[in-house]
Amino acid sequence: VRITAANTLRIAVDDFEFKSEQFMPYLERSFSLLFHLLQQVSECDTKMQVLHVLSFVIERVGSQIRPYVSSLVQYLPMLWEESAEHNMLRCAIITTLIHLVQGVGPLCMNLFPFLLPVIQFSTDVTQPPHVYLMEDGVDLWHVTLQCATSVTPELLQLFNNMPALLELGSETLRVCFSIVDSYVLLGPAEFLQTYSGMLHAILSDMMTDLRPEGITHICRVVENMFRVFPVDAPQLFPDLLSHVFKAILDGEELPQVMSMYLVLVARVMLQNNAYFFTFLSSLAPKLGQQPGEVLGTLLDIWMERLDCISQPERRKLSALALASLLVSTEKVIVERFNAIVNCCVEVLHDVCREDYTDILLMTENDPQPEDEMEMEEDRRRRQLSIKDPVHSVSLRDFVRAKLQECQQTHGQDGFQNLMDTIDCEIQEQLQRFIK
Repeated sequence: VRITAANTLRIAVDDFEFKSEQFMPYLERSFSLLFHLLQQVSECDTKMQVLHVLSFVIERVGSQIRPYVSSLVQYLPMLWEESAEHNMLRCAIITTLIHLVQGVGPLCMNLFPFLLPVIQFSTDVTQPPHVYLMEDGVDLWHVTLQCATSVTPELLQLFNNMPALLELGSETLRVCFSIVDSYVLLGPAEFLQTYSGMLHAILSDMMTDLRPEGITHICRVVENMFRVFPVDAPQLFPDLLSHVFKAILDGEELPQVMSMYLVLVARVMLQNNAYFFTFLSSLAPKLGQQPGEVLGTLLDIWMERLDCISQPERRKLSALALASLLVSTEKVIVERFNAIVNCCVEVLHDVCREDYTDILLMTENDPQPEDEMEMEEDRRRRQLSIKDPVHSVSLRDFVRAKLQECQQTHGQDGFQNLMDTIDCEIQEQLQRFIK
């Protein structure tokens, strides 16, 4: 009867119209009774059923479960040990832990003595049970990183399981890339100091083997590293950058892949200009060309394929990077002055309101939507975005400043000659933006 009642509760909680606030008067009593039922039943299948109901309740009430979970937290380690021969029950325990971590949020770090060994075991491909536990294990690993407030040595050490998971190339690959991303956000300095060499070797190899979706995931992870460490990170990935540059120069056909390649190039050009040109100089001889030839081809393809970049943020990033070249006296760049300005004007139309203010600018004072399900990682992402040039630099102001620098560099007559190469209509639009 109690098991039937538990399953009935699950059906009620799983209803589309379920409202957690209406359930709150019954939460403590329901959770307590479910926990006692979990302790008292002996059959493996029955324990799984009860855990399933507990997971549903935790998922639906979210952070409101925090006052009531201590007894379950103390019991789960014992249940884990008892279920060594029952992989499906261990799967149910891991699923419960996923919802529990989401419910307790940053307090999940108190669970690390139990949580991290479970993640370590379930994602270790040398352990036979990994075939049952791995998929749920990587989900638990990811949500733990999302909710943690800092990286610990033990959490960092878990990453030693990752190379084998990436090499498997299974259905968990997408979550594995998200785990790498979460480490970069949670403990960037410690993580890259420990694992950058390993990451460079693995990701560079994978770039040649994966489908387009996998390549774009790798590029997003690498872009995040470039955002966190704009000076140091690009220098940690020379082989991967070589692959990206060569693919662009070869005219990569797939728009979503080309878009991400251009994002990486734009990040390096905008935020680490010195390394960009150093890297270009080292790459050119390998291609049998002069650096100026490589740069000219790169810029031509980039501006021609700008429309394959659909996201306003990434289009603005390209425009900022291209605009940063306007101050150069290099012949290969000066010859493309009008094309660069055309691209900048095109993107200004995308990112400016009617009053010409930049819609992508963010500050600490911007109102944030109240979301009780917001994780610590969401806050980390927001802080990173606030510092990102895409969200901290006005494209209009940036283009204006670079044109003024260009005028000072070339002199009034030289600058006017450059401006005369621009179509009259584009000039008028430009003046409206930068006046």
